[in-house]
Amino acid sequence: MLLHQKFIDSAKLFGDKLAIHDFTTSKKVNYDRALIASLILAGIFKKLEKGNIGLMLPTSAGCILAKIAILMSGRTPVMINYSTGAEQNARFAQRKCDFKSIITSKALLEKIECPYVDGMIYIEDIMDKISGLQKVKAALLSKLPAKLLKKLVFSGSDQSNAAILFTSGSEKDPKAVQLTHRNILANIESCTERFKFTNDEVFLSTLPYFHVFGLTVNMWIPLYHANTILTYANPLEYSKVCEIARKHSPSLMVGTPSFFWGYLRKSEAGDFDSLRIALCGADKCPDSLRDAFQEKHGITLLEGYGATECSPVISANCPEDNCPGSVGKPVAGVQVRIENYETGEECAPGEDGRILIKGENVMRGYFNDFEQTSLHIRRGWYDTGDMGNIDANGYLWHVGRLKRFVKIGGEMVSLVKIEDVLEKLLPDDALCSVVEVPDAVKGARIVAVTTVELERKAIMKQLAEQLPAIAIPKTFLVMENLPKMGSGKIDFKTITEMAREELTLDPKKKKN
Repeated sequence: MLLHQKFIDSAKLFGDKLAIHDFTTSKKVNYDRALIASLILAGIFKKLEKGNIGLMLPTSAGCILAKIAILMSGRTPVMINYSTGAEQNARFAQRKCDFKSIITSKALLEKIECPYVDGMIYIEDIMDKISGLQKVKAALLSKLPAKLLKKLVFSGSDQSNAAILFTSGSEKDPKAVQLTHRNILANIESCTERFKFTNDEVFLSTLPYFHVFGLTVNMWIPLYHANTILTYANPLEYSKVCEIARKHSPSLMVGTPSFFWGYLRKSEAGDFDSLRIALCGADKCPDSLRDAFQEKHGITLLEGYGATECSPVISANCPEDNCPGSVGKPVAGVQVRIENYETGEECAPGEDGRILIKGENVMRGYFNDFEQTSLHIRRGWYDTGDMGNIDANGYLWHVGRLKRFVKIGGEMVSLVKIEDVLEKLLPDDALCSVVEVPDAVKGARIVAVTTVELERKAIMKQLAEQLPAIAIPKTFLVMENLPKMGSGKIDFKTITEMAREELTLDPKKKKN
């Protein structure tokens, strides 16, 4: 079974059901119309080059249908991040993954002020040129029995690529992750078991589909179960998202902590009463956010953990089994091993080590990058590059990227732990990020970056009550806004570079 074939099953069984309500364009598409539109687009995409095709569209009905159609045509969609450096990302993707055509939107390019890149094809032009004959042919095809129709579209191996997505690049250049149909289907099955999804769900979909959290949880899971998807292209328009939730009663909503902070501030009591599941991922969910959501809405923010390379869900809390602060138990079919970062031996319960993953959800590999693939997948285990532990009750605790640890005086110091402590000492709505910069004498220096000015001596004294001396930052910088990735993640790479530059330009701050 392939993802687009499963979509055909859903469309044939629930044709009159609302598939997508696109609040950006005010369009409603039922499963019958979604199937016909996908078949039309598939016929058009078959005329393009074989192999990979770029897809750069916002979260919308158009993006969903184009994604399905590309797969039906036997091509692989390369999902391009348009939120930061769209032109650069488009050209990078073309070079990295060896393709020319990019399906995009003229309206999107105008909005984000991205120039035309050679190979771009506007979805508006495609739609304008669709003939009556194409519509009739697709409508007739859609009436065929599902078994026959599934044979007329691409019907290869479930080990073929279903998507190529890029890692966030928050620490280095993005890698091109190849996810197969089997990878994503395995993750859908695992998540369905954990959250007990039915065909009555309504998904509020605001995350971008170039991010795997949005692609799997906000697109493929609801299509798999013939659910209704409420799409809105800008998750940063917090008031609008709250309005959609209030008026259209979604049962599931996912987001990053920064997005949930926005929804918390702009929402009114009752806005999220319909939610069965509110899932927070991509970054650590602060206790203060979890507590505030519970207090204002009576809703428990559930925390999960995943990786692009794992399609993405690795573990998650659920309504029936929630351990706040942890990222839940591993989902069905996913094995987690905690390995000592020096010896390679398996860690005891509660002992921090590298998080390794094995399961059908683990990627095929990085496109055209055997070196990075072999570095990250060893003996069948994917090395996430994250640190964590599994407690005696089986809950996974994520303590940060290995790259977000710094060795000082022979001790491993977690920058995430420092952030957790510092965050609780900050005023409401203030943000912080703790990074490492080079130090010619000590080797490394811990720098705390906050969005508000702090009284240095007072804050250091408070930090000393909860942190060892080597973990207390002595340098504090203020940035009005902390840079974020398109997914809502904090961009540690950019913050680190900005901190290094500021300290280089003003060496006196090093002596703080």
